[in-house]
Amino acid sequence: MGIVGIFGRPYIDLEPFLDLSALPILHEEICLGLAQVPVEYTGGSHRSMGIMPPSRAHEAYKDYGEVIRGMSREEFIRFVALAENPGRFDPERRHEYRFGEEQDYLLSRKQMRYLSYRYGVYFPWKVYYEMIPNLYWDEKSSSEGKAFTREARMFFPRTVAFVQNLPFQQIGRCNIMGLEPNDHGTVHRDGDPALKTEVDHFITFCPGGDKCLFLWCEDTRTELPIDRRAYWFNDSDYHGVKAAPWFRYSVRVDGVFKEDFVEKIRSTC
Repeated sequence: MGIVGIFGRPYIDLEPFLDLSALPILHEEICLGLAQVPVEYTGGSHRSMGIMPPSRAHEAYKDYGEVIRGMSREEFIRFVALAENPGRFDPERRHEYRFGEEQDYLLSRKQMRYLSYRYGVYFPWKVYYEMIPNLYWDEKSSSEGKAFTREARMFFPRTVAFVQNLPFQQIGRCNIMGLEPNDHGTVHRDGDPALKTEVDHFITFCPGGDKCLFLWCEDTRTELPIDRRAYWFNDSDYHGVKAAPWFRYSVRVDGVFKEDFVEKIRSTC
C-alpha cells in the first residue's frame, strides 16, 4: 500500500504546464457564486465503502452506510420520508436498499442533513457543487450527453471558460469540493491500483492555494503534502485533506487529456 504515483513521481505538479494567472479572479468568482447556489454534502460513507486505509478508518467518525443499515423500522420510515420519492420504499425491505454515492438511491439534501443532525454522521465535504453533473464514478471521463449546467454558466462564467481551455480532448465531470473550517477530508482511494492500472486523467486546481491535500502511504504511515495550485495524482493512491481553521476548496475536472499534453508531462519525468 505504498504510493504508486504517475510516471515515477508521487504526483504531477501542473503549475509549469498551465497558465494559472486567472486563479485570483476565479477565486473571487467561486466564493461569491458558492454563496448563492444550493450545495450538497459528499463523503460520509468511505469506511462502509471499504476505500479507507485500515490505520485511518477510525477518522470517518459516524459513517452513514453503517447508520442506515442499523436503523429500526420506525427510524427507517422517518429517514425515507425525507427522500425525493418516499413512496418507493417498503420498510419491510429496508435492508435491501443501498443509499448514497455509487448506490441505487442518492441521498436527498434533507436526508444528508438529518443524518448529520440526528445521528452525528460526518460528511467531510459540506460544500459540493456539480458544474457538470455525473451520476456514476466510472462515467466521469466520458462527455457523452453532458454539459455545464445553466446555473454553473450563470454564476461561474469565468471558471467555465477556464475549464473549457484546459488541455482535454473531452470533459466528463467538473465539480467544486469544499471543507468547512476544522473539518478534515477522510483518507480514501477512488480505485484499487492492483485492479485499475490506467491512471485516470483529471486536473485539480485550487484558486485559493490552501487546500492542504496530501497523499498517504499506508506502508510507512506517512503523509506527503501537495501544496501546488494545480496538480494531477493517481486517485487510486490514498489521499485526504488536513483540517485547517479556514474554508478550503478545489475544482476537479475529469476527462481525457490531449495526447500532446500527456507526452509533454511524460518527457519531463
